[in-house]
Amino acid sequence: LYSSAASDVYKRQYLDRQNEDLSEALITLESVIRRIDRETRQRFKDTFESLNNYFREFFPRLFGGGDAVLELTEDDFLTAGVTVMARPPGKRNSTIHLLSGGEKALTAISLLLAIFEFQPSPFCVLDEVDAPLDDVNLGRYLQKIKSMSNETQFLVITHNKLTMEIADTLFGVTMQAVSY
Repeated sequence: LYSSAASDVYKRQYLDRQNEDLSEALITLESVIRRIDRETRQRFKDTFESLNNYFREFFPRLFGGGDAVLELTEDDFLTAGVTVMARPPGKRNSTIHLLSGGEKALTAISLLLAIFEFQPSPFCVLDEVDAPLDDVNLGRYLQKIKSMSNETQFLVITHNKLTMEIADTLFGVTMQAVSY
């Protein structure tokens, strides 16, 4: 009878220690999660603000005026979405959804190049991004690509002759016509 009671006490002490260890681990884990959330929010905020500044600079250069901004859909950086607000020259503020195809493309290109200016990469692949652009906007786009090509190697897939003209190296791909 005595050994059974001692065994129960030992088991109880063992389980109490396990419970304390788990409680301490939970407190530590919650503290680490709060620290990671705080640091993530701050890093996202800093990155978002910097990228937004680059985007605000790039947009008018590519459009020859106007302005654009990135806006958060809510206050919490960890759960917020991002809305692109763009106002090409002579237009009212609108979301990117209300722009023409060429304006959407140039706005997206502005954001992409802002990202590359903020965080350069050794290369970038652009597939037919120039297709919806008119000649004036195409010229500004090509000037920017050319100026950024010192830092980033651009691989541009295009059918546009003006885009091909600025390339340092040109590869052509043709397909044999097939008749049935």
